[in-house]
Amino acid sequence: MSMIIDRRLNDRNKNATNRARFIRRYKSQLKRSVADLVAKRSITDMGRGGEVGIPVKDISEPRFRIGQGGDREMVHPGNHSFSTGDKIAKPEGGGSGQGEDGEGQGEGEGGNGQDNFMFTLSKEEFMNLFFDDLELPRLARTVLGDASQFTMRRAGYTPSGVPANLSVRRSLENAMARKIALTAPLKRELRLLEEQGGDPEEIQALKDRIARVPFLDEYDLRFRHKVKEPKPISRAVMFCLMDVSASMSEQKKDLAKRFFTLLYLFLSRKYEKVELVFIRHTSNAEEVDEEAFFHDPQTGGTVVMSALNLMLEIIADRYDSEQWNIYGAQVSDGDAFGSDPQRSASRLKSDILPLCRYFSYVEVPDNPNSVTPLAAAYSQLRDPNFALARVMHRGDVYPVLRELFQREAA
Repeated sequence: MSMIIDRRLNDRNKNATNRARFIRRYKSQLKRSVADLVAKRSITDMGRGGEVGIPVKDISEPRFRIGQGGDREMVHPGNHSFSTGDKIAKPEGGGSGQGEDGEGQGEGEGGNGQDNFMFTLSKEEFMNLFFDDLELPRLARTVLGDASQFTMRRAGYTPSGVPANLSVRRSLENAMARKIALTAPLKRELRLLEEQGGDPEEIQALKDRIARVPFLDEYDLRFRHKVKEPKPISRAVMFCLMDVSASMSEQKKDLAKRFFTLLYLFLSRKYEKVELVFIRHTSNAEEVDEEAFFHDPQTGGTVVMSALNLMLEIIADRYDSEQWNIYGAQVSDGDAFGSDPQRSASRLKSDILPLCRYFSYVEVPDNPNSVTPLAAAYSQLRDPNFALARVMHRGDVYPVLRELFQREAA
């Protein structure tokens, strides 16, 4: 006697396919909402998921509605005003589908407005949208090291997965094998009974049992399985240089920390083992750990040159440019004095940029229309590996990061 064991798992993620389809379909709207949400968040909340809103008009679906033209035959119950055969005039409106039974959007008594469709993103979904299409520029494969990107590789079949990965051939093979295994003994017994002229009721019962074996069962389904496989690339290091001098107000420091927080999240998520070097400077520069870089309240004078000199010392000591892809990101308010701006620009041009794949300078000035001494000196640099940007408000940080690290077109 055959026994069928229910091996189906309790699917706790039945809506995953619908969520993925929704995010894929409204990706651009969700990315705009994510950018707006990040501008309002505190630094410590940058990397978590959350609820985002999409204007209802952006997700509205086309619908068929009854127009004003054309003929329709309808049957209504009679009353004291109408009897059999009477013709009834068409109701007013109807062309827009927003009559008594219609739906629509419009102005309320207090004015006009637009509702948002609210959608909750998990941390994984939030980060995927947040750092989509970003990468380290000009990353060269020189000496293979520990840094890794990931590529998807086929790894056989699995009994669960999304419909898009369903292997029809393998599923039908399993279904055929199961059906043969379950029905072969019954068919053998049926054939013997028919040859020996057995009881018709017993023969019919066997035929019914054979017919009840399903052609395709959920247990038969097989899905193509893919795994993330580390893809070795060249070793990379990012130098983060932040001005913490007295001229950097709390608002400016907040903007600088937001930029470096997003940069840190991007690098740690996109590249598994890219090294980060944190340098902060006043009149003196020092290498610090992540905690001190983001939270230590130290302040003082301003000498930009000290940070660039320390960066060069660390490169010479630990990061051979022949074996490492070197990147730099500097944030300052641009208030440098005397010969420091010109000397810093000269050091950057002659000694640092030749070693770097990419160096970005982000300024947080007091006045958007003013040109600071450091920006004036840096703007004279004409190098494809150098980029300069400005951030005035929280909402500027994310667009600037995307501008600086946008994936290059193939």
